[in-house]
Amino acid sequence: MGKNFKMVAKTLYGMEELLAQELRQLGASEIEIGTRNVSFEGDTGFMYKVNLCSRIAIKVLKPITAFNIFTEEDLYKKIYEMPWEDYMDVNGTLAVDSTVFSEEFTHSQYISFKTKDAIVDRFRDRVGERPNVDLDHPTLRINIHIDRNICTVSLDSSGKSLHKRGYKTESTVAPINEVLAAGMIMLSGWTGHCDFMDPMCGSGTILTEAAMIACNIPPNLNREEFGFETWPDFDVDLYELIEAAALKKVRDFHFKIYGSDTDVVAINKAKENIKNANLQDFIELKTQDFFDSKKETGRQLYMIFNPPYDERISVDDIEKFYGNIGTTLKHGYPGTQAWMITSNMEALKHVGLRPSRKIKLYNGKLESKFVLYEMYEGSKKASKQ
Repeated sequence: MGKNFKMVAKTLYGMEELLAQELRQLGASEIEIGTRNVSFEGDTGFMYKVNLCSRIAIKVLKPITAFNIFTEEDLYKKIYEMPWEDYMDVNGTLAVDSTVFSEEFTHSQYISFKTKDAIVDRFRDRVGERPNVDLDHPTLRINIHIDRNICTVSLDSSGKSLHKRGYKTESTVAPINEVLAAGMIMLSGWTGHCDFMDPMCGSGTILTEAAMIACNIPPNLNREEFGFETWPDFDVDLYELIEAAALKKVRDFHFKIYGSDTDVVAINKAKENIKNANLQDFIELKTQDFFDSKKETGRQLYMIFNPPYDERISVDDIEKFYGNIGTTLKHGYPGTQAWMITSNMEALKHVGLRPSRKIKLYNGKLESKFVLYEMYEGSKKASKQ
């Protein structure tokens, strides 16, 4: 086994505890929860494993140094002094992402430019050539994090955000982020133990993530590449070993996942994305208005959906629309755990049902509530007895 080192996994707001739990199950040590991130320790193989298998991480960063800075010149000097030739070749390309929480340093893009200048200047001064910048497919993606006067320099082992799983080639208006979709399913407690439904499925993201959770399929199996694959020390044999071990844990799923939408175009896009993920055997789709539907079996059902908020998708009468959600759940879906996410708090009041749980999340930049309506068979009192 290789030597353990510290890593930081970034995630969405409200998913930190979930990510820590996931990392623990994957085998991480020294776990510490932060805001929108969790730090942990593991070896190189574990870094590969988290990128492949984490449903909740957006990035997995490998910090390589930290130092105090008080001026932009300090930053340039400290970055320039680092042995960048150990991490990339002069013929390679780089990209720099910066996050800044500081009174002295306020412009993250300028910090990225300054970092890039220091790296390319070092190469030019030492070998007479300089690496180029490539923001889309760099050989090395570098992350700069400044908290007051402490600058942490990390290598980005993920490359593009891990929510870009590789299966979604077709998108609808206001699609939900894959990490948010997976996180909502995990927060709901659904693990594949009963039927699952998304009655407003759009391009099928929630359904796809649900099927991967039910079958324990690594979520990033369909990605074209990870950042670490272009590092000088990438061990392809070790990665293939990690991937093979993860695939051995794939399991059968004996219930039903089904989705519907009123939009035929959305259903066709969902079919394409689900096919890209090789999950068409597990998910049934149909064009249907949720308000004309009812539960098809007497079995337990989990429902998770992302209705319009009247933001990016406009609705003629949003209060009536949310009222219809409540009516449909009440009369058509007994024995259902119905979860939905929305940023429209006013419309939410018109559902007319009392949520038993409310979780604050963000859908993009929109502060949202993820709420649970427990629809009992018969009366709630009778169900509890």
